[in-house]
Amino acid sequence: MNIHEYQGKEILSSFGVRIQRGTVARNAKEAVDAAKELTEKTGTGWHVIKAQVHAGGRGKGGGVKLAKNLKEVEEIAGEIIGMNLVTPQTSAEGKKVHQVLVAEDVYYPGDSEPEEYYMSVLLNRATGRNMIMYSTEGGMDIETVAEETPDLIFTEEIDPATGLLGFQARRIAFNLGLSGKAFKEMTKFVMSLYKAFEESDSSLFEINPVLKTSDDLIMAVDAKVTLDDNALYRHKDYAEMRDIREENPTEVEAREVGLNYVDLDGNVGCMVNGAGLAMATMDLIKQAGGEPANFLDVGGTADAKRVEEAFRLILKDDKVEAILVNIFGGIVRCDRVAQGIVDASKNMGDAMNVPIIVRLQGTNADIAKELIDNSGLKVYSAIQFQEAADKVQEVLS
Repeated sequence: MNIHEYQGKEILSSFGVRIQRGTVARNAKEAVDAAKELTEKTGTGWHVIKAQVHAGGRGKGGGVKLAKNLKEVEEIAGEIIGMNLVTPQTSAEGKKVHQVLVAEDVYYPGDSEPEEYYMSVLLNRATGRNMIMYSTEGGMDIETVAEETPDLIFTEEIDPATGLLGFQARRIAFNLGLSGKAFKEMTKFVMSLYKAFEESDSSLFEINPVLKTSDDLIMAVDAKVTLDDNALYRHKDYAEMRDIREENPTEVEAREVGLNYVDLDGNVGCMVNGAGLAMATMDLIKQAGGEPANFLDVGGTADAKRVEEAFRLILKDDKVEAILVNIFGGIVRCDRVAQGIVDASKNMGDAMNVPIIVRLQGTNADIAKELIDNSGLKVYSAIQFQEAADKVQEVLS
């Protein structure tokens, strides 16, 4: 589950991670009030107005601006709130901004120059261990750094038996070229950041940039946090942070009816039971010359009602030109699934306006094929994988 920057910073702060302080505002008046309160609390004279959407690259799209007085705070907040923000990580339509974060200016003058670093905490899937990835090239896209100067990216793997050790945090500070007070501050920052990652059950922390201020403090200026949905039962307060306005409406609807659905960009809808079979089915579609339009796992109880809900979700995507249903009847009987498909097709009538290829294997597969073939509907049955692929290719051409 993705959350907003201000929410991510709240989590970081609760574990002792120093953050760029700020207040969320939903209109220009609230932004001015937040700026006044922030000045009283921090002494900041300038304020950074940051669009709160689930996308990176906000600054490139005009979603992050500096205000040097309260009039500019009001003007900039008014411009950003309500805009459709287009970034490298959004669609061409962009994302509507419903709120902004009014944050303190932390690039103030002092004894040394401010410096920016990149830092993230995530799972290294190759080794099954958490790792901290960091670089001196903060503020840049880490993909660009990896491509152009890979030697400037460092990683620190954490042994799950011991957790992050002090010498590892010190090594990170040393590799970032820090010394004195900044070195100690970075060591403390890293230890607190990793504790926050583990105890919040997150799957990703990305702090870009981590800032060394002119007086050698270390703080998170940005925070991209992804929480593990499977652990939200342990964090009821985090679950309330979900902003469904930022999520795909079809995926939200699917979750509400208990279906596992992920929207993709292709032209062939998938309805499958089991994640592994779903992945194989998507490969099958590509092999047949199509592109999967979704990942949809109906689970082990593919009854008529569930099948109809799945069809309705798939057909919300107007790019879908065909639907491949690939069910293995282990727990669920194939004839029940077939009857569900027939009933759903009849109930939906003209809404079912694309060809459907159905491959059912397992318990009562022969009865299921007979039901499909005798239904009189525009439904094509298949037994083998290759047969299903050929029928997909046939209907697409």
